[in-house]
Amino acid sequence: MPDDPTLPPERQTAGRLVGRAEALSRFEGLDAALWSAADRLFPVRLTRSWAERVRRADDALGRQVFPHPAELAAAPGDVPDPVGEAGLRPRPFLVQKHADRVLLLVTRHCHLYCRYCFRRDQHDGRDPSESELNEALDWARQSGARELILSGGDPLTLPDSRLFAILDAARPALPVVRIHSRAPITAPDRVTPALVAGLRARAPVWMLVHCNHPDELSPPVLEALGRMVDAGLPVLNQAVLLRGVNDDVDVLVALSDALLRARVFPYYLHHTDPVPGNAAFRVDLEAGLRIYEALRGRLSGIGLPRYVIDPPDGSGKQDVADWVRGGRFG
Repeated sequence: MPDDPTLPPERQTAGRLVGRAEALSRFEGLDAALWSAADRLFPVRLTRSWAERVRRADDALGRQVFPHPAELAAAPGDVPDPVGEAGLRPRPFLVQKHADRVLLLVTRHCHLYCRYCFRRDQHDGRDPSESELNEALDWARQSGARELILSGGDPLTLPDSRLFAILDAARPALPVVRIHSRAPITAPDRVTPALVAGLRARAPVWMLVHCNHPDELSPPVLEALGRMVDAGLPVLNQAVLLRGVNDDVDVLVALSDALLRARVFPYYLHHTDPVPGNAAFRVDLEAGLRIYEALRGRLSGIGLPRYVIDPPDGSGKQDVADWVRGGRFG
């Protein structure tokens, strides 16, 4: 289906997505019925850019985007709202876990839907209305917080004009802004000169990207990251520890090394949040700690991410080692 020509370029998707029929013909082992069933629960979408990096449906990149049969069944340990956001929403689309910062869910849409997403059980495809967005921003400005985090969905699915309007509305009450986006990795052509210039003009804006495996760092992705860094935008990475993707010391060392070469700080390694539908990706806590201890012996201080868990009590991120020592999980 062609794009609506009235849409801004950043919202045009024709030719950028790989549909079910094409994916089934390109990647052996995919199941049409599973695709359809999973898509009804949580969208199955992948960008053409991402598909060009997938060698097999079950490789590290394929596993992240193609549905798994486990998505359709309940599993031991499933936790709806696994990071405890539901009870910490003073306004729709706004989350506040800490006094100094607020998180605004500016959209439910993504360029690519990661099958392990911790918000997959909350996806309804609805963006905030203009009044809901204004109400959330009004509350955030009066909250006393000093930092605004834009999340979703993916904020970079928004048109530049809407994204910049949100940033402008936040200032000066919320002087520091973070944008959490997977788009530089999944849809690197979204990182246009106009986007970068607009973000630079609204500094300080911190970009937190999401890359889990070194094979995600294709030349176009590295160029997109470079455009942001060259413009003076601080870029940090958040990875998720995923079974069958990066639960391997050598892979994580290679990821950190590649990020450092790209001038991106390896900020967080998240323990997988046990949202219903992502059981196939979960790594045991003790196994994760063994992997992390090995990483500590192979990575420098600037290359070692912080291994954290975001527990369902809504208390916010904590070091996994401290969490386990406290006996507060499982």
